[in-house]
Amino acid sequence: MQHHAFASDQAAITRKRGDGQVIRSLLPFLWPAKGIPEAGNIRLRVTVAMACIVLAKVATVYAPLYLQRAVDALAPAAGDAATAIPLSLIIAYGLARFLGQAFAQFRDAVFTKVNIRATRRASVAILSHLHGLSLKFHLDRRTGGLTRAIERGRNAIDNLLSTSLFNVIPTFLELALVFGILWHSFSIWFGVVALLDVAVYIVFTGVTTEWRLKYRREMNALDNKANTRAIDSLLNYETVKSFGNERLEVDEYDRVMAQYETATVRSQSSLALLNVGQALIIAVGLAVLMAMAASGKVAGTMTVGDFTLVNLYMIQLAQPLNFFGFVYRSIKQNLVDVEKMFDLLEEAPEIKDPPGAPALSLAGGEVRFENVTFAYDPRRPILKDVSFTVPPGQMVALVGATGSGKSTIGRLLFRYYDTGGRIAIDGQDIRTVTQASVRGAIGVVPQDTVLFNDTIRYNIGYAKSGAAQSEIEDAARLAHIHKFIAALPDGYDTLVGERGLKLSGGEKQRVAIARVILKGAPILLFDEATSALDTHTEKEIQANLKEVSTGRTTLVIAHRLSTVVDADQILVLDQGEIIERGTHAELLARGGAYASAWKRQQQSQEQAARAGAEAASGADAFSVSAAQ
Repeated sequence: MQHHAFASDQAAITRKRGDGQVIRSLLPFLWPAKGIPEAGNIRLRVTVAMACIVLAKVATVYAPLYLQRAVDALAPAAGDAATAIPLSLIIAYGLARFLGQAFAQFRDAVFTKVNIRATRRASVAILSHLHGLSLKFHLDRRTGGLTRAIERGRNAIDNLLSTSLFNVIPTFLELALVFGILWHSFSIWFGVVALLDVAVYIVFTGVTTEWRLKYRREMNALDNKANTRAIDSLLNYETVKSFGNERLEVDEYDRVMAQYETATVRSQSSLALLNVGQALIIAVGLAVLMAMAASGKVAGTMTVGDFTLVNLYMIQLAQPLNFFGFVYRSIKQNLVDVEKMFDLLEEAPEIKDPPGAPALSLAGGEVRFENVTFAYDPRRPILKDVSFTVPPGQMVALVGATGSGKSTIGRLLFRYYDTGGRIAIDGQDIRTVTQASVRGAIGVVPQDTVLFNDTIRYNIGYAKSGAAQSEIEDAARLAHIHKFIAALPDGYDTLVGERGLKLSGGEKQRVAIARVILKGAPILLFDEATSALDTHTEKEIQANLKEVSTGRTTLVIAHRLSTVVDADQILVLDQGEIIERGTHAELLARGGAYASAWKRQQQSQEQAARAGAEAASGADAFSVSAAQ
């Protein structure tokens, strides 16, 4: 039910937009359709809030009428004396003022849940949409700018829902009521002057605000740029420190912030001009109406109470109008912010499930690539007519120089991209089944395991939602990391830090192995899982991986040939093509590219051992070959 609700929310947002379309696209969040959780409750709250708006404005507009009668009672015609204090009118005036405030506060209390729920649903729809986009989109985007746009868009939705309903509508309602009372009580010209003054105010505010929007857009762009720069420098903290470029990063951030400062000063200066113009328009309208009322008093057609009433209504109108100017600017600025978010929501996923696609049906876990071709850029092909099979329960290794297409094969297996040719699991083209079922059938241990900034328990348990502590510990034991975790002061509640930086490379890899064990996937992908480790740690992790992969369909992507000698088949890639295939012994006997790379790697390891430099054992033999 909720999944469909979020899908409909997403569809509501992504319709074609202008300012009017943006506002209309928010209405489904304000007045949810049947089937949305608590739709009836939300609709009732909106109805009650609207009723409170009307009652609050009626009370606010009626309050000056009681004051008018009280003033007339206290200021009788010349020669007469006031006979009594108009206590009932004074009480009525005070009660009307109180009710105006009380209904407004009750409205806020009732509507809070509506506003928060609408913002929540919109935020969930945004996040759901972003998670549904292709890997290419996320590789091309800057995380800092993306999160900034989402944050501002979410806040803008919150502001738009509240300001439009609680300020724009009540202001026009009050204006209509005041116009009617002035016309009925005095003459149509009092109402016309009031309307004309408001119309000039609104036009001036709109034109000036449109002119000012260019400064707001410039501020947003520079704010995104500064935020992205700061996040990038902090995410790459170690790189910045290792090159001694702290000053460079700070200076670049300061340069962008200086531009932001200039744009902000322009925006605030234009705001001051707008405020002065608005104050002048209100003052002129007030003066004209007061002069008309004073003339009526002198002519004997109006009383002191009438003079007071006109003054109160104009002052009373000036307050929401002054706020209306702010609201209009806020709405226009919020629409600019929402526009950026809507740009994200209009990004169409490149990879989609076919309508009514079934889940993958597993029957052993055979993986087959048939004449697969692929290119990230059409001008530079990565894979060329690649075909191979990983039989159920067997291990196939992919080796080759950097850029030969090894890791791309892993991404294609997860269907992060679509390809020419065919990729099948147990005979089913992965393009014809759901992406979730394909990815659920595959467990991966990457070269660089990125962990969430949470506990070890959370990071292992991430593979299986709701996993019991005993299951997490069993997976950790099989990954040979339980003793290490148990010895920590906080045990499984130990925080791993940003991207898992509080753990060593080997410890992170064991957490990744435990996560794969807990997932229980029948197909495993080891994407250069040990290439970044020292030789001693590599051997330990390699033993873990071999233990985990027993009886499972396994695809291994490797630089170090020593890690794949036990594979059932080894595929040698060069410039996107398979140039050799066979077992380790068969390839050595053939004396081709694999045998030459093996020989060079063995010589390199022997030299490194003699020199005491174990780190050299990680050399990419195929890259050496290419260089020679």
